[in-house]
Amino acid sequence: MYSRILLRKALTTILLLLATMAGRAHEAQASDCEMRHPMGDAWWTGPMLANTAASAPRGHFLIEPYLFDVSTQGNFDHHGTRHSTAHANSYWSLTYMVFGLTDKWNVGLIPTFNYNTASGGPSSAGLGVGDLTLQVQRRLTQFVPCRWVPTISAAVQETLPTGRYDRLGNRPADGMGAGAYTTNLEFLSQMYFWMPNRRIVRMRLNVTDVISSNVHVDGVSVYGTGAGFNGHAKPGSSFFVDAAWEYSVTRSWVLALDATFRNTRNTRVTGYDSESGPGMMPVAMDSGVSDAYGLAPAIEYSWKPNIGVLVGVRLIPAGRNTNETITPAVAINFVR
Repeated sequence: MYSRILLRKALTTILLLLATMAGRAHEAQASDCEMRHPMGDAWWTGPMLANTAASAPRGHFLIEPYLFDVSTQGNFDHHGTRHSTAHANSYWSLTYMVFGLTDKWNVGLIPTFNYNTASGGPSSAGLGVGDLTLQVQRRLTQFVPCRWVPTISAAVQETLPTGRYDRLGNRPADGMGAGAYTTNLEFLSQMYFWMPNRRIVRMRLNVTDVISSNVHVDGVSVYGTGAGFNGHAKPGSSFFVDAAWEYSVTRSWVLALDATFRNTRNTRVTGYDSESGPGMMPVAMDSGVSDAYGLAPAIEYSWKPNIGVLVGVRLIPAGRNTNETITPAVAINFVR
């Protein structure tokens, strides 16, 4: 009996020693892996379009203001006809502001401001407020060097109709919002790869589903309605995919590229127009389904690990119910 107790104690001690040795070996292996794959060899600002799956640590925040100019060549009316002579510029300011509630939960908001110009018509009366977006994000997994598990997050964005969209009178360019409550459901992932030259490639993948509410429309609006119109618009839902790659040429200099696809369903506008003829004439317009493919090359430069600047351009060629646009942009990324 006594020998059995001694045997059990000996076996328990051996198992504990083996477990401790295995744990230390795993820690040493992980430490060795981190030494061979140092994350600090590259400072990032992020590509031009793809959102990060990483979360700000508890009590920390990220601020990233963007300035960009959407230059549009051609215009589609609500019958799907393209007018190639039309040209417009939309100057935007957009700022990501994210705060870490915990190491896994982030909250944020994205205010926007806008000024529009258009050929053949007056420009905006002045700089205006666009729609405001609120965001909640939850990190589900965390990337660790030498493991094939990316950082994965799920996020919900809710856009509030704070920008003008109807009753625009003789200044359609004053339209700076959609008038709809819009919900974005996002899946975000981020992965790192080490090249043979020991430089780092970071890859992001964003998949987003967008659903908008019905909108009451009165008069001239961003939906192409006239002064006597009264009715409703139902913005079409959309599906968006963004794959982005960043290559760290040096610790401070990074080359980035986004490749995007967006499919937007039909937007339906219905109501009555009191100025199109005698009585209240019924109106029904459809935008049609649209597909947009885009590329956004950019250059990032960071002079500190927590601050950097990005300069890039988004290129979208004309496609099915899609205008050709060129959008140069500059952004500053600051993390604290």
